[in-house]
Amino acid sequence: MASPIRILGLDPGLRKTGWGVVVSEGSKLSFIACGCVESDGTLSLGERLRQLHEGIGRVIATWTPDEVAVEETFVNRDPQSALKLGQARGIALVVPALAGLAVAEYAANLVKKTVVGVGHADKKQVQMMIRVLLPKAETKSADAADALAVAICHAQHRGMRTLVAQMRASA
Repeated sequence: MASPIRILGLDPGLRKTGWGVVVSEGSKLSFIACGCVESDGTLSLGERLRQLHEGIGRVIATWTPDEVAVEETFVNRDPQSALKLGQARGIALVVPALAGLAVAEYAANLVKKTVVGVGHADKKQVQMMIRVLLPKAETKSADAADALAVAICHAQHRGMRTLVAQMRASA
């Protein structure tokens, strides 16, 4: 049996960055925790990014993941919003990297297709599948559910890469 891997999924956002932790052991997934790191919209952009940096750092220190998965940014019509989201995403990438963790990135459509079976699933469909796949998960926000979906996506794709590597090694 495969050794357990603790995976932190992050759904970056400037106002709220969702996070979710699962343990993957072979094909079995177990819910550990989830929530959101929030920034104060009345503060400057730099201060808000600092809040996200510190909050994600606390999540990593508390839940000690082995690997991290981050959702890629989708295209946004408003360039200003896209730029701010990109900066929040940068924080979500750099904090785990600074902690020495491997960081994988997944497109939103791949996350949805992996979890729901449809690449253009809506947030309600994602939340419903999270309840099916992780019955003990108590997601209080769509951001936390999305972060758990990112972690599940990583667990599924990570497992496939391991299987392919094992098959190549035995061939």
